[in-house]
Amino acid sequence: MRTALYPGTFDPATIGHLDVIERASRIFDRLIVGVGDNPEKACVFSLQERLAMMRREVTRLKNVEVKAFRGLMVDFAKAEKVSVVLRGIRTVSDLEYEIQMAFTNRSSAGVETVFIAPRPEHAFINARFIKEIARGGGRVDGMVSPAVEADLRARLASPRRARGRSGKGRK
Repeated sequence: MRTALYPGTFDPATIGHLDVIERASRIFDRLIVGVGDNPEKACVFSLQERLAMMRREVTRLKNVEVKAFRGLMVDFAKAEKVSVVLRGIRTVSDLEYEIQMAFTNRSSAGVETVFIAPRPEHAFINARFIKEIARGGGRVDGMVSPAVEADLRARLASPRRARGRSGKGRK
């Protein structure tokens, strides 16, 4: 059985992530989506929220599991008996960074890396930009699923707008 690990923060899960997951689910017998808890990243959603979000998004893909991990990804891969890590590559700068990580993962842990380029229509999608757009009240439809967009709107509603709707905060 060929098993791969697709690790990430997934804050939030984007259409680009889901595209990579769906395509990888057709290549590998089993795909583990590893939702990482990285204390160096200031996430909008908690680990439990990101796990629930990703599980909801991939529920129709029967060979995909969603699991949390803390610490080094290679340690998680070893614990799950996975020797292939999947990474999405959008840009040349992504590739440069990911190749360095792939060399490190192979030499230190014997973990191989497989790169999947996104579909061209998803190549511009970036979770950090999505959060910035959502914080500013912009539209993120087409970059995330409708359910994730609703999660973002609920979490990132502008305090001024939220006060204006509720009537609180007025003098």
